[in-house]
Amino acid sequence: MVTMQPRSRAAERSAVRSTVALVGFFGIAFLVAAFGSAVSAPAIDGWYADTPKPMWNPPNALFGPVWTILYSAMSVAAWLVWRSPASEARRRALSIYVAQLMINAVWTPAFFGLGSVVGVAGIWVALVIIVVLDFMVLAAIIRFAEVSKPAAALLIPYWFWVLFATTLNAAIAVLAV
Repeated sequence: MVTMQPRSRAAERSAVRSTVALVGFFGIAFLVAAFGSAVSAPAIDGWYADTPKPMWNPPNALFGPVWTILYSAMSVAAWLVWRSPASEARRRALSIYVAQLMINAVWTPAFFGLGSVVGVAGIWVALVIIVVLDFMVLAAIIRFAEVSKPAAALLIPYWFWVLFATTLNAAIAVLAV
């Protein structure tokens, strides 16, 4: 007969801590998402609805589900890096992750908020911000790969989506002139 060893208190605390961290990463990502949604919602049916868009612009209903999947993958990726042993590489990876998430949070109010307040100039400002975001996400992928290849792989769809969003932002800026 095989006897199961009871889990040690340290292992239980570690599991609880890890679960709390994962929930925290999801919470932070979804706060950014909720903020973006609240800022963009009035513009979607406002100035954005009347703005010329490129033919590859997806339907508005696609953005919510895609971002939900991407924010979930980003959260798991950050958690995987967080779970790795403490190191300078882990600290750098999580720092760049936080920085790109902050830039991500700034893009939506720049595009939808400034777009509604100052028009085309706001769309161009948002374009500069999203180009910076493109490079920051790439930097996060590179830093995550130093710590966890699966974590880096989870960020790749996010990077592709941000690059796609960059083409949309640029096209809308050009078409709105």
